Amino acid sequence: MKALHSLYFIVLIFLATFIYGHAQEKKQIEILYSGRVNMDEANPGAKVLTRDDSQQVHVLHENINLWCDRAIQYSAENFIEAFGNVKMVQGDTITMTSKYVEYSGLTQLAFASGDVVLKDPTSTITSDTLYFDRLKQEAFYRNGGTVVKDTSGTITSKIGRYYMNLKKYKFVQDVVLVNKDATINSNYFDFYSDTGHAYLFGPSTIVTEESKTYCEKGFYDTKTKIGYAMKNAKIDYDNREIIGDSLYFDNNISFASATNNIKVTDTLNNSIVKGHYAEVFKAKDSLFITKRAYAITLQENDSIYIHGDTLMVTGKPEKRITRVFRNVKLYKSDMSGKADSIHMNQETGLTQLINISKGVQNDAFSVKLKPILWNIENQMTGDTIHLISDTKTEKLDSLVVFNNAFVISKDSIGTGYNQINGMRLVGLFDDNNELYNIDIIKNAQSIYYLRDDDGELIGIDKSKSGSIKILISNKQVDEVIKLNQVDGTIPPESLYPENEKILKGFDWRDEERPRSVEDLFKDDPPLILPVIKGLDDYIPQEDFFDEGMLERIEQADEASKKTDKDKDPKASRNLPQRVKDKEENQLITPANDSVGGQK
Repeated sequence: MKALHSLYFIVLIFLATFIYGHAQEKKQIEILYSGRVNMDEANPGAKVLTRDDSQQVHVLHENINLWCDRAIQYSAENFIEAFGNVKMVQGDTITMTSKYVEYSGLTQLAFASGDVVLKDPTSTITSDTLYFDRLKQEAFYRNGGTVVKDTSGTITSKIGRYYMNLKKYKFVQDVVLVNKDATINSNYFDFYSDTGHAYLFGPSTIVTEESKTYCEKGFYDTKTKIGYAMKNAKIDYDNREIIGDSLYFDNNISFASATNNIKVTDTLNNSIVKGHYAEVFKAKDSLFITKRAYAITLQENDSIYIHGDTLMVTGKPEKRITRVFRNVKLYKSDMSGKADSIHMNQETGLTQLINISKGVQNDAFSVKLKPILWNIENQMTGDTIHLISDTKTEKLDSLVVFNNAFVISKDSIGTGYNQINGMRLVGLFDDNNELYNIDIIKNAQSIYYLRDDDGELIGIDKSKSGSIKILISNKQVDEVIKLNQVDGTIPPESLYPENEKILKGFDWRDEERPRSVEDLFKDDPPLILPVIKGLDDYIPQEDFFDEGMLERIEQADEASKKTDKDKDPKASRNLPQRVKDKEENQLITPANDSVGGQK
């Protein structure tokens, strides 16, 4: 039994030795054809192979075929140099042409220079110099190159690497992709040949006829023209800039959506819209924004802030319409307001404030809160309120309160309220956007606390008239003029019953008044923003000249030194100087290189 085991062991050793020896023999570079063969006097042991008129020199190593006009074969080192019209073919998928190639059968690393072109079924790489590692199935250039990928376009970069098994490219430094639809610039650019998917890292731009997208982390599908941008992301659509934590865009329809910390700037109309979710259709000139949405209209001396649940902007710049829905609030340094919705027309300069519905719709106990404006110390309400601006100067011109107009201001000293109501109110603004004239038209009523110069109360003036004019200067009421007065009394306050001190429809809502931009949001529920996931951070590629390759090269150099100690080793002679220094100093640390060590 022991004899059988020993025999079996001997057979295994024999088979392993035979297979290894056969493999070693097969790894030798073979010369399949040469017109002439001469010995190289300058390199003892080297053969010079030259083509003839019938065909080129033909060399084979495993499944690599190489053709050239002239070659130098170093048999002892299993190394060859090829010159003139060099063509290297791997299987039926990879073809590389150049003016010059070095190839080691030990390391299976090829170095090509001079008009290098490497092709596979879907893409073409051109460069002045190129490394091709057959073991890792990777190609690499470090001094500038171009990749042409059928419909995806042409990509140029300083550094490029092609992972053939993954159909993946990694481009570094001065990366530019150009196709008929877009131009992409980036610092770090990962590209998948099969899918046309591109991943951008570092300052990057995607420019089309319709838009310019900037990000420092992004994705773009070169086939579908759809992508998304993150990290300092923004999109420019002509006169509109969109900024957000995450931007999705479809360049087929000029559509973009944004999530979290959104800012849309309209440079033509001098306005800004903010929120935390937005959709923009450039072709339709429309913007939808929600989640703490608000608009800022920039003016010369002041700005108007409008906040609501949902905000929509539609139309061309000169005919733009802005709509704000549900619990809308307005704030300006000298004016604020509330309404169920606000409608602004850029072409006419008209801003409409519409009723607030409070309670359940169609509920018998539900009530309507009228839209309201506060200006200086005046509270104005009515069924509908219109603000009219001058479309050229963009300054407020006038306001109109329709139906059930009611103006209330608190008495400057006492606890009473000055009140005026009527069918309609018309107010005029001066050049400083301050009200200087108010007319209450039709069925006007008033209650006014009259005081002398010392502030002492003279009496309470209550009257009815056809209309009332109020003149204001320096934010103070100068004069109240009653036209077609029907009646009026001025009894002292002590003779005035409490129920006579207010007019019908009185509703003092001062606690609702926004007194700052922050007050616009004080009734909003807590804001919980979604956590944005998606693209991972950039991972620098490992060094092309990694530890495994350097080990192969070192072993090949050691083998060549055994044949002739005075010879310069061939396998390492075209390595970058930085890599040679690493090899000599045994400092193989590819992880320390920010772009995979390719500098």
